[in-house]
Amino acid sequence: MIDNRVKFRHLQTFVEVSRQKSVMKAAELLHVSQPAVTKTIRELEEVLGVAVFEKDGRGIRITRYGEAFLKHAGAALTALRQGFDSVSHALHADAPPIRVGALPTVSTRIIPQAMTLFLKEDVPARIKIVTGENAVLLEQLRVGDLDLVVGRLAAPEQMTGFSFEHLYSEQVVFCVRAGHPLLSAGSDLFGELERYPVLMPTRASIIRPFVERFLIANGISGLPTQIETVSDSFGRAFVRQTDAIWIISTGVVATDIADGTLAALPIDTSETKGPVGLTVRADAIPSMPLALLMRTIREAAAEAAKS
Repeated sequence: MIDNRVKFRHLQTFVEVSRQKSVMKAAELLHVSQPAVTKTIRELEEVLGVAVFEKDGRGIRITRYGEAFLKHAGAALTALRQGFDSVSHALHADAPPIRVGALPTVSTRIIPQAMTLFLKEDVPARIKIVTGENAVLLEQLRVGDLDLVVGRLAAPEQMTGFSFEHLYSEQVVFCVRAGHPLLSAGSDLFGELERYPVLMPTRASIIRPFVERFLIANGISGLPTQIETVSDSFGRAFVRQTDAIWIISTGVVATDIADGTLAALPIDTSETKGPVGLTVRADAIPSMPLALLMRTIREAAAEAAKS
């Protein structure tokens, strides 16, 4: 349990004396007297119950207890400074934008609702939302071009250096236009698939392996007419105008199915279910606006999961 006697000045003074290896130099940089620095260090040592500095000839050196405490004290100060910076950025319109990568499964339903909630908070922050294949978005996140990726959990080998927060789970759906012939067909739907064009997720997409395993498990090793796409706008338009079958994550077409313009074929795809959530760099500390946006995404996802 953290002792409430430890104040910001204790950490700041301790870290500065550690850096300078001198009470006099630390006092000059902190714009306080040497006795004030010494008193602050003594107070910290009293709380810790150990000495953090010891005499070394005419100077001082940090003790092993001080070394153990230093990395945590430094990290705490860094986190506080970043917190102050994030609040400062949030108050200025010229702050860097929050850059979000959204996979198709969340860009139709979750992200619009999250943005509606975020805008109600009246935070003067700019948001940049980009869509694309999972591999591309994760690479942009890895190099710092994105701050957050929202979508399905990637394969383990792609998650090195990332942290994932699970929001909900969803499966794929075989989607067609309202009035499609297969909606009134018999029980052997898999035997009928090869008669129609099929929109498939691209090979770089997260759900492609789930779809391929599902098809193979149901006796389909290949489909004669395939169109690979991650474009939800193309998929939606093409399926509405043709007899094509769209194999896609439920979240992409949930609204279309709800309003009756598209329909899901009666195929049990529960084995394709996978987690959807927030992916960030493991070493990243979210700014205040980003933390707020992540909160509104959680709220939007919770609402969507109820429907």
